[in-house]
Amino acid sequence: MTDSAGIPDATGAAGGSPEPRRGRRRRLLLRWAGAGASLLVLAGAATGWWLYRKLDANITEDTSAAAELERFERERPTPIAGGSRNILLIGSDSRSGSDNSRYGRDGGTGRSDTVILLHLPADRRSATAVSVPRDLMTDVPSCLRPDGSRTAEQFAQFNWAFQWGGAGCTIRTVEKLTGIRIDHHMVVDFGGFKKMVDAVGGVEICLKQPMNDPKTRLRLPAGRQTLRGEQALGFVRARYSMGDGSDTERMERQQQFLGALVKKVQSNGVLLNPGRLYPLLDAATSSVTTDPGLASLRGLYELVRGVRDIPTDQVKFLTVPRRPYAADPNRDELAQPDATRLFQRLRADEPLTVAPPAESDAPEGADGRKPDAARPGEASTEPSPAGTATGPAPVPTFTGTTAGMTDCR
Repeated sequence: MTDSAGIPDATGAAGGSPEPRRGRRRRLLLRWAGAGASLLVLAGAATGWWLYRKLDANITEDTSAAAELERFERERPTPIAGGSRNILLIGSDSRSGSDNSRYGRDGGTGRSDTVILLHLPADRRSATAVSVPRDLMTDVPSCLRPDGSRTAEQFAQFNWAFQWGGAGCTIRTVEKLTGIRIDHHMVVDFGGFKKMVDAVGGVEICLKQPMNDPKTRLRLPAGRQTLRGEQALGFVRARYSMGDGSDTERMERQQQFLGALVKKVQSNGVLLNPGRLYPLLDAATSSVTTDPGLASLRGLYELVRGVRDIPTDQVKFLTVPRRPYAADPNRDELAQPDATRLFQRLRADEPLTVAPPAESDAPEGADGRKPDAARPGEASTEPSPAGTATGPAPVPTFTGTTAGMTDCR
C-alpha cells in the first residue's frame, strides 16, 4: 500500500516498519518498569509496616499500675501547668529473667535501683531530671501487692515502694512526696539498660581517677572511656567500693552517664544512621514497661520528638535536696526549704538553673563543709534581671549539672 506520493505506508505489508515495533517495546518496558517500581514501593511499605508492628509489639504495657492509679485518682495531685509532662523513669534491680539472674538470686520482686523524675516544660526548650535517692525516708501509702493483699501506710525507705507495689506504688509515693502529678512512667531492668547502651555503640565518659569495683567486676583506668553494656551497668551501679561508698556519688555517676547518653543519641551518628537507629528503637521498645499512654511506638515517638532538639546545656540533672536522716545517718531525709522550693518550681512549670558546687579555698566549717560550698541539691537564687523589687522574680539555682558539662576535656 502506498500513499499519494508513492511512498510505502507505515502500516503496509510485511508487518509494518521498525518504528512501531520499537515504540511497542518502549511502551512494554515502561509498563514493566512501572510495575517493578510499584512492587518496590509495596515491598518497602510492607517492610515498613512490618517493622512498625514489630517495634510496637515489643513494648510491655503496665496495666496493673494504671488500675492502681485509677483506683486512687481522687488522692492524686491536680495538674497545674498545661502542656508540661512529668515522666518517672524507674531502673529496677529485679533478678528475674535470663538477662538479670546473673546479678543475684531472684526473690520474686525487685526494688527501684534508680528513680528519676523527668520534667518536660510546655515549651520543650529544656528538660530537668531529678534523682530521688533510694535511701530517702518518706511516707509510703497503702499499696497493692502482687498477691492481691495490701500493705499498710507507713514511713519507710523510698525504694521499698517498688518492691511492695511496683510502679503504681512508686508513683503514688513520689506524688505524695512532691505534690507533682506523674503523667507517664517507664521501667527498665539491667538487661534492658545494657541493650540500649550497646545499640548506640557505647557511651563515652571521662574518669578523673581509676575505678576498681570487685562487686560489679569493673576495672577502668582514668581518662576517656567508651563504656558498653556490662561496663556501663557496672559504672552506674557501683557504690560501696567507690569513693566514700555513698549513694550520692552513685547518683552523680548516673547523671554523668545519662548526660553523655543524651549527647550520643542526639548526634548524627545515631538519629541519622538507620543502621544504628533501628537497633536503638528495637532495644528501647523491647526493654521498657510503660503506662498505656506510652505503650506504643507512636506514643514514644511523640515523646522523643518533643525533646530531641533540646540543647544539651538545657538538659539539667540534679538530686532531690536532702540531708542525713536524724534517726539514722545511713538514710536520707528532705532538706527544707530547698526541697519544697524545687517541687513548687516543677509543679508550676517555672524555670530553674543548675550549677556545680561552688569551689572555695576557705577552711571547712564545723559542719564539715566549706562555707561557700553548696550541700547536695541546695538552692540559691540569681539576682533579678531588673535589679529592683519590681523586676522579675529571681530564678533559683540548684546544685547539679547539664548534659553539656559531660564533655571530655
